Amino acid sequence: MCGGTLVIKPDAAATFESQRNTIIGNTCFYGATGGNVYIGGRAGERLAVRNSGAKIVVEGAGDHCCEYMTGGRVIVLGKVGRNIGAGMTGGLAYVYDYTTNFEEKINSNVRIQRLINPEAQNEVKQMLEAHHA
Repeated sequence: MCGGTLVIKPDAAATFESQRNTIIGNTCFYGATGGNVYIGGRAGERLAVRNSGAKIVVEGAGDHCCEYMTGGRVIVLGKVGRNIGAGMTGGLAYVYDYTTNFEEKINSNVRIQRLINPEAQNEVKQMLEAHHA
């Protein structure tokens, strides 16, 4: 993906809870260089590997999310698998994983910090509002 906007959501007649089910597969947005992605459900493994410019909002992800990212932004609004951010050298990942073992899932080379920067807070707010819309 190098531009544009992609919205992925289940059919309106779907009877499952999309935020609890994988609705896109593995290695999605591998090497993405731009664009905006809004996923109304969970992603499989290796979401946004080598992402260098895309902005992605998803409601959960499997193992190895944001691996080798060099740029872009990813917001994960739910549970994630293990090894988040392995080899990540740039970009930002904002993760709201409400489980009690979140820190165990992050690659040991990743630095964790709270979202306290006003510019970052504004960016996250804008991305979440777009995802909601």
